[in-house]
Amino acid sequence: MVYYFTSKREEYDTPAMLYMGKHKEENEKLIEHGLTHDVWFHADKFSSAHVYLRLREGESWENIDPGVLEDCAQLTKANSIEGNKRDNVTIIYTPWSNLKKTKGMAAGQVGFKRDKMVKSIHVQTRTNAIVNRLNKTREERFPDLLQEKIDHEKDVGARQRAEKLARTKRELEEQRQYKQKAQQRDHAYDDMFSEENMRRTSNQNRSEDWEDDFM
Repeated sequence: MVYYFTSKREEYDTPAMLYMGKHKEENEKLIEHGLTHDVWFHADKFSSAHVYLRLREGESWENIDPGVLEDCAQLTKANSIEGNKRDNVTIIYTPWSNLKKTKGMAAGQVGFKRDKMVKSIHVQTRTNAIVNRLNKTREERFPDLLQEKIDHEKDVGARQRAEKLARTKRELEEQRQYKQKAQQRDHAYDDMFSEENMRRTSNQNRSEDWEDDFM
């Protein structure tokens, strides 16, 4: 079972989705089948739920909306037995893709591929208003995490192929326009030196009194 929460505030239009496993066995599945635009949250130095944020379109894990970030931190703290009792708790977070699982690790235990990609947020105290608001949005689901991952990767692949095709078409059109302009530049004076124009301007075809025209 996975718990889903909605982080919605007046300062932004599109709500953000937060989710976490009910127990450590479920956390193992979330670690294995996370998506590339998921961000993982956990209480530092305390046992806690693994809370995930699914980034919205155009968001970066390094630039999460402050309100959403606070919601994630409060939800993580509230779902830590020891951390929930304490003040001044540090919540760490990192992209799902930075999580590392090696043999011998206990269920729910993870490491990091790059420590430099781990950030932290300080939570001075539990804010009940935030936790209660999030808990009112909680939904219990039994998703097929593997199928969700497969579908997501298909969508990403299709979007990348479409973007590549559009980029190729754009580059070919730019090349065509460049060649056309270059050709127009190279042949800009062709008409000026055509046989007919040269004949018109040649003195050999003028009458004997052509100089009178300038008098």
